[in-house]
Amino acid sequence: MAQGPLTLRSGEDAQGAFWHEVGGRATFERLVRRFYVGVADDPVLRPMYPEEDLEGAIQRLTGFLEQYWGGPTTYSDERGHPRLRMRHLPFRVNPAARDRWLAHMRVAVDQLALSPMHEAMLWGYLERAAHAMVNTFED
Repeated sequence: MAQGPLTLRSGEDAQGAFWHEVGGRATFERLVRRFYVGVADDPVLRPMYPEEDLEGAIQRLTGFLEQYWGGPTTYSDERGHPRLRMRHLPFRVNPAARDRWLAHMRVAVDQLALSPMHEAMLWGYLERAAHAMVNTFED
């Protein structure tokens, strides 16, 4: 049986249950805001964000993550399909950048104090997404 194209998940399914169970938008905002505290001073990652203020990036990542996990579809309503790899192509995302991204995200995930099951689900996704964004192996 052929499967259709990969789409951004939304709606009240397993991801929707996850979004509600972990606390909805407030939890994803805490996650992303804490993540960007680390990014703000990171010499490798900060140059990838041209805005003076990181608020736009905070809102975009929060919207993406909450939609992926079953929250409102605001991200796609405003920006269309995420096309994550395409959106990251202008930036040199090498394994070192990936590892720094994951280190800041690890701190952010830990501060949420999720249940072990929810933490494992979220972290597993974040790791897979970070590895998928690598677009060069050059320094």
